[in-house]
Amino acid sequence: MRPFVEDALSEASGFSPAEREAVYHAILTRRDVRSQFLPDPLPDDVVARLLMAAHHAPSVGFMQPWNFILVKSESVRARVRDAFAQANEEAALMFDGERRQAYRSLKLEGIVEAPLGICVTCDPTRGGSVVLGRTHNPRMDSYSTVCAIQNLWLAARAEGVGIGWVSIFREGDLKTILGIPEHIEVVAWLCAGFVDRLYDEPELSVKGWRQRLPLEELVFHDGWGRNDP
Repeated sequence: MRPFVEDALSEASGFSPAEREAVYHAILTRRDVRSQFLPDPLPDDVVARLLMAAHHAPSVGFMQPWNFILVKSESVRARVRDAFAQANEEAALMFDGERRQAYRSLKLEGIVEAPLGICVTCDPTRGGSVVLGRTHNPRMDSYSTVCAIQNLWLAARAEGVGIGWVSIFREGDLKTILGIPEHIEVVAWLCAGFVDRLYDEPELSVKGWRQRLPLEELVFHDGWGRNDP
């Protein structure tokens, strides 16, 4: 272990109004991109910055359980798209009537359209058998990996890069295609590429699948279901 440096602290302060506005702008305009990808490849320095942002996410016990598999190969992405298509048809059959028809009308991925795929994984063995902060909730490693994905997503928004999270897979299919060891968890397949347009609101909201819930209905005070501060 590295020895603790007692004075390894810097002054904390809020951001300037412009900096603060930029952070909230990235948060509020982030979108799950499915069909607005441009074919231009992402420059290596842009990808490096996105991965740097992801790697600076918080993680339980500082275990940093993530890995990032960058997939540019068209043939590999085609195999991933085929795995999605099979799982997506299975998913469609889980809905009934008009809901099934509405589901099938949605485009839920841009695996071959986006020039880059990023498979984000979680290694539950990193950090050893006992990890600080994970002793009573073993899912904290997955939660940490999701924080890395969100960091990457917000950095991508600032870079003008669209990200689409594809979750409709059988995990074993992705592990087979990418040669991922059995004990590693696949958390996300991210489609990444430049975009020239984004929906003003989340696409599923625009297309009538679901609407954003009112925040005030989701905030409780001092216990579950208590709405009065």
